[in-house]
Amino acid sequence: MIRSDRYLTGLGALILVVAASVYAAQEHAVIQKGKAFSVKRLNVKIGDSVKFVNEDPYTHNVFSLSDAKSFDLGSHGQGVSRTVSFDKAGTIEVECAVHPEMRMIVEVSK
Repeated sequence: MIRSDRYLTGLGALILVVAASVYAAQEHAVIQKGKAFSVKRLNVKIGDSVKFVNEDPYTHNVFSLSDAKSFDLGSHGQGVSRTVSFDKAGTIEVECAVHPEMRMIVEVSK
């Protein structure tokens, strides 16, 4: 009977590890190049993060004033990246304070 209990305990731990890896948060990359975001719309899950990578020779400032997630990543030059995590479902409008034509949507779901 002891062997059976150990087996079930080990099996339960293995199931938890597999489940955690399936539901682990992901990091998505959005490139800033040519005064544009590399995507216009990005779908992510709660807990995921988005890394904004500046490949332009000038500064960008990524921000959002959306109710679902308000943030300001500050100014960052070429070769620099900034990351934001999303902890609430909703639609987030993302902009660049330096280049107002730069806009994208991040759709966060459960």
